[in-house]
Amino acid sequence: MTEAPPTAVLHIGVCTSDLERSLRFYTEALGFTVKRYVDELGAPFDTLMELPGARLHGYQIECGGVSFELMSFTNRETVGPVERRPMNQLGMTHITLLVDDPQATGERVEKCGGKVHRETEIDTPYGPIVFCTDPDGVRIELMRPFQ
Repeated sequence: MTEAPPTAVLHIGVCTSDLERSLRFYTEALGFTVKRYVDELGAPFDTLMELPGARLHGYQIECGGVSFELMSFTNRETVGPVERRPMNQLGMTHITLLVDDPQATGERVEKCGGKVHRETEIDTPYGPIVFCTDPDGVRIELMRPFQ
């Protein structure tokens, strides 16, 4: 059997409707740190994105060794619903973050333009878990670290 080549996650891209609002949300509410600003990208990346002539800019942010690229288009409208996606919809469904205090984190989420979906809150053998969403409807699960 042939061994698969090594792979690693470089970053996860998140399209935002308001880059600065999303940056504030992820850094102030969730504790991400800014790694770098991504200056305006156009060609040849517009071909890669299948959006001819598109230009974007953004921020590379990091939390717990995982990098996100928050991006916003400078000459394209963002599309899609801002409601949270159903868990049974194909594709990526959510991000899970380990936080020391889900309730305090939830308060920061709401202060920074997100929403805590208290109807999803459960108590488990791992402690309390709840879903929230960022300002653009990305579903984020908040739970305590495993003991």
